[in-house]
Amino acid sequence: MQIQVAKRLQGTEEYYFSKKLREIDEMNQTGTRVINLGIGSPDLPPHPSVVATLHEQAALSTTHAYQGYKGIPALRKAMADWYQRYYQVTLNPDTEVLPLIGSKEGIMHICMTYLQEGDEALIPNPGYPTYRSAVNLSGATIVEYDLEEANGWLPDLDALAQKDLSRVKLMWVNYPHMPTGAKVNKEFAAKLIAFAKQHNILICHDNPYSFILNEQPESLLQFEGAKDVVLELNSLSKSSNMAGWRVGMLVGKAAWISEVLRFKSNMDSGMFQPLQMAAATALQLDKSWYDDLNKIYRARREKVFQLLDLLGCTYDKNQVGMFVWAKIPAIYADGYTLSDEVLHNARVFITPGGIFGSNGNGYIRISLCQDEKVFQEAIDRIKTARQ
Repeated sequence: MQIQVAKRLQGTEEYYFSKKLREIDEMNQTGTRVINLGIGSPDLPPHPSVVATLHEQAALSTTHAYQGYKGIPALRKAMADWYQRYYQVTLNPDTEVLPLIGSKEGIMHICMTYLQEGDEALIPNPGYPTYRSAVNLSGATIVEYDLEEANGWLPDLDALAQKDLSRVKLMWVNYPHMPTGAKVNKEFAAKLIAFAKQHNILICHDNPYSFILNEQPESLLQFEGAKDVVLELNSLSKSSNMAGWRVGMLVGKAAWISEVLRFKSNMDSGMFQPLQMAAATALQLDKSWYDDLNKIYRARREKVFQLLDLLGCTYDKNQVGMFVWAKIPAIYADGYTLSDEVLHNARVFITPGGIFGSNGNGYIRISLCQDEKVFQEAIDRIKTARQ
């Protein structure tokens, strides 16, 4: 007997990194281990107070029951206070904040709440592949919009406005941008908000990288009129070194939070209470936590710049976030070619930019989630392989 997968899965492929990690595992069985500079999973631990809170709360006999779907009040308040302190955005913790089991699930929740067959959603090229897969799974149609280096990796909203947008319900944006490290500016934010209002489009802003190598963290919600058209996702994965803890948040207008909660409440039974208390502790850390973290990432980025110089790549030193995005030399057909060469000759894995969309084909991306010594070893391996 053969059971066919549902139609919604037929256009959804296995995640690129899932397949590549299998290849790397196989290579690790046959010789020198591969240095993986591809995935943005923080290698540093959370603050000790965060781990201590988890331990203390988990030791209590009263913290192991099912939790509410909206998260505990202490966590929602910590999230709202964090937004006020670092973004100058005022949120009602009872109605405008929804804790998530990682912000990635929020991408799916939003798509499943608002999209269906016949609808369209705008997604960036290049951009985070999960936007594409979530829209596909919702049954809606993907409409790509181009991001190009010549325009600072910002969408050309004037060009978009010339298209038929009558079926577009939402638009995925992500700044600081992954994979390019581009930031928004006040002028663009105002134009984006006006564009969304004019075309009745919900802007879904994915904002997990704003604290990494960024002097002034920004939220789209801090710009005038944004709350009318913007839902924002945020996360503790990168800013608090808690990727495996799976703690994220959705913030925005109360009506939208309530609608997304209708879907989410059918998908899980709440987050472990000690984990929520630990997340609240992480959100209460002062600026020195982020400063110390960025000092480490800044030193690592200098090593990545050395590695990219060795490969003949060009890059913008002002980019922010957890990755470095670089243009490959013209001698290579695309980023996949350079990535495979380095992987097989030097046993160093670098992400090809094409996995983020066709506009990334001429680029590669390197994660900062390795120790400086590891980057130096990667540099040495590449030098040796090229002699």
